Amino acid sequence: MSTTLDRPENEAAAAPRPASGPASGLGIVDTDIHPYMKTPRDLDPFLPARWQQYLRQYDKFVCGPYATKGTYPRFSPNTCRRDAWPPGGGLPGSDVAFMREQHLDANNVAFGVLEPLLNANIARNLDAAAAFCTAMNDWQKEVFYRADNRLRASILVPQDDAEASVKEIERRAGDAAFAQVQLGSKTTEPLGRRRYWPIFAAAQANGLSIGLHIGGTQSSAPSAGGWPQFYMEDHHVLIHSMQNQAASLVLEGVFEAFPNLKVVLIEGGFAWGPTLGWRLDNHWRKMRDEVPALKRKPSEYMRTNLWFATQPVEEPENPEDLRHVFDWIGWDRIVYSSDYPHWDYDDPRAAWRIRLSEQEERMILRDNALAIYNFR
Repeated sequence: MSTTLDRPENEAAAAPRPASGPASGLGIVDTDIHPYMKTPRDLDPFLPARWQQYLRQYDKFVCGPYATKGTYPRFSPNTCRRDAWPPGGGLPGSDVAFMREQHLDANNVAFGVLEPLLNANIARNLDAAAAFCTAMNDWQKEVFYRADNRLRASILVPQDDAEASVKEIERRAGDAAFAQVQLGSKTTEPLGRRRYWPIFAAAQANGLSIGLHIGGTQSSAPSAGGWPQFYMEDHHVLIHSMQNQAASLVLEGVFEAFPNLKVVLIEGGFAWGPTLGWRLDNHWRKMRDEVPALKRKPSEYMRTNLWFATQPVEEPENPEDLRHVFDWIGWDRIVYSSDYPHWDYDDPRAAWRIRLSEQEERMILRDNALAIYNFR
């Protein structure tokens, strides 16, 4: 039975579902579904006894506003939709049958990419981080993929230990349960640094894309101006970390070294793409001798190696301005993401305020993702 800690007491009724549009006829690909454990002990079957004891005694030693509780903002416990709490108890995203009923079947999801947000790969102890990543990868496969093979896992890696990360990628490569390598937008150093290149080399060699999801190591204040006072600020500046990583990957020559690497920017917005490209191009024209590895304009690498997930979709005052953003990024560079079961979930039939053609809708909801992920 669920407790008041598991489920909001005054649960609001689910919002009425919008009328089905063309999207309902597609077998869509959702690039951002968050799985959760029913209890913290769910990982035990996948962890050696040593690390089970370590978790009980020391935990993961992380810091930041989400380190000890997931009730921020307070009116949306666990940052989730109020109607996403399973009737049988447990956290939203922990019950595959309920996820199937509420999201997968309801929206005709052909494939859903799991994006765990359980801090496995940000433990300060790198041996622990490697053990937690391996365990969570096994957990995703056994609990979610085995229950519904539309759900494809992400390969979590301890990114600050490149050797262990490569081993984990090679262990999972070729396994149909896994769709991508997952990294966070907050890392110890910008991801373009050479220390992370073995991860990119392994991903490219094995035909795996990188899913760069917001969040990760809270090693410093999330804002360049210091610690924010409000949740609204903290939530907003997540996109700044994504912009920083995009700039680092481009300027430090990652895509010149790994031209076939595909990086999907997930849950970091996308309307900033054009302005970042313009600004970097302008700087590159004046200071290109500082980055001799770049053979092309920064914006060109953005158009060949970066993809943008839709959630959260920007909502300009003039909805048609959104079409101009899509035009600049490229209609083949945008993939749908729901962020299920979080409070800012985007329904595929009501995610954007512009009317898309059937071809545009098919590209965003399905075809673009099929060109990125190697679903077997």
